[in-house]
Amino acid sequence: MNHPARLRDAIASDGTTPLIGIFDMFSASVAAQHYDGMFVSGFGFAASHYGLPDIGFIAWPDIVAFVQRLRLAFPAQHLLVDIDDGYVDPETACHAVQQLEAVGASGVILEDQQRPRRCGHVDGKQILPLQEYLDKLDMVLDSRRDLVVVARTDATEEDEILRRAKALAATDADVLLVDGVRSVDWIRKVRDVIGDKPLLFNQIAGGKSPRLSLPELTGLGVDVAIYSTPCLFAAQSAMDQALTELRTRDGRLPEHTSSSIGVAECLALLEKNISRHHDRSSVTAATAR
Repeated sequence: MNHPARLRDAIASDGTTPLIGIFDMFSASVAAQHYDGMFVSGFGFAASHYGLPDIGFIAWPDIVAFVQRLRLAFPAQHLLVDIDDGYVDPETACHAVQQLEAVGASGVILEDQQRPRRCGHVDGKQILPLQEYLDKLDMVLDSRRDLVVVARTDATEEDEILRRAKALAATDADVLLVDGVRSVDWIRKVRDVIGDKPLLFNQIAGGKSPRLSLPELTGLGVDVAIYSTPCLFAAQSAMDQALTELRTRDGRLPEHTSSSIGVAECLALLEKNISRHHDRSSVTAATAR
């Protein structure tokens, strides 16, 4: 199964393709019940795997091992992977990209930040000189076989956003992302300068970008939408509420009802991930959606 080719087909199809940010195998299990594509979020993985903010702690072997587990459990899902700045230097970026492609990733996102890096929706970002990033991007593009590569700029100054967007659109990158774009008007400006290059939009709760529906994004010429943190933020909220209520009830669990999750419901979800359950017909049906 050619995972990059399937993702390219989804990007080229009508409408805006949604990819849901996941942070561990369990969140991926839930997301797979609702959407056909996943985004391996750096924000979420740093939080889940390390318990740390998204400021550059991720090591490439950890993300490769995670994607390998994801692909075995979810053979038909699109897996777009956030690789931040490529783990600093170009050689490491190329090695990580080749490893990710080998374990079944569909694509990667490579940003133009320099260390110390930041989440794309917070202040304090610093970016590489444009040519330095273009050189790294070219090396990554040359090292992949068929992997989808998203070129991302974290520029914040208006003139620099458009300068970099135009430069990235001229490369062989498959898709372009301006992260932290602040308005609908700026989505239109970016769309105008990048020509026919597919455009990706990143939505994150509490971030800098406007909240837009998929039909609205389609109308703006956006081809892909990644939702970095709905699973992570929902988990934080739900766990906090459940433990607060448990404490209020002096440790008595709530009554299990037909609408709540218990042992049977959880196991039923997880058993779907066992590879022997992925018969050929079910995988074929999933890839046809």
